[in-house]
Amino acid sequence: MTTSTQKLPGLVEFLQRADIDGSPAFEFYNGIASQKPMPGIQHSRLQGRLAGLINLQCQGFEALPELRCTLKGRSLVPDLIILPNTDIPVDELGRVSAKGIEFAPPWVVEILSPNQSSLKVTRKILFLLRCGTQLGWLIDPGERVVLVFQPNCLPEEFVDTMRLPTLAGVNLQLTVAEMFGWLQSNPH
Repeated sequence: MTTSTQKLPGLVEFLQRADIDGSPAFEFYNGIASQKPMPGIQHSRLQGRLAGLINLQCQGFEALPELRCTLKGRSLVPDLIILPNTDIPVDELGRVSAKGIEFAPPWVVEILSPNQSSLKVTRKILFLLRCGTQLGWLIDPGERVVLVFQPNCLPEEFVDTMRLPTLAGVNLQLTVAEMFGWLQSNPH
């Protein structure tokens, strides 16, 4: 699977491009604009089910897929970000903003797509942690493992019946096995 990359003069020029929010979206990191890989069915199902579960069960929080986060000279598009409802930007009329965010989301989720570099995705999560993100999940459907990142800690590996950690105040009870059960042909 190939993705498009292009060297650009800077973030301002990148954000002026008309194609950055296409499908899949482009990201800007270290002076390079690169297109995210096209997700497969496993990626899409995990992303949709996880967002739906969080939005259904976690009062006061919202999971937002593919929302642009622009900060500290970079513009990234995590697979999911989870924000407290109070942090969702609104415009002067009180409507949810049409743009992305310009701060580190408290919780970010990345799901590896086929042939996607796990190192590149890990670097994205680490950058966001350095900017203020409190929790990062890196979900690897092929390995059936979730790496959990938190500030000032080594990543932790979660497998099988281990319950996944969430942000304080998020009422989500989910094990790795339950999440990967969504990839069965008849998930419940």
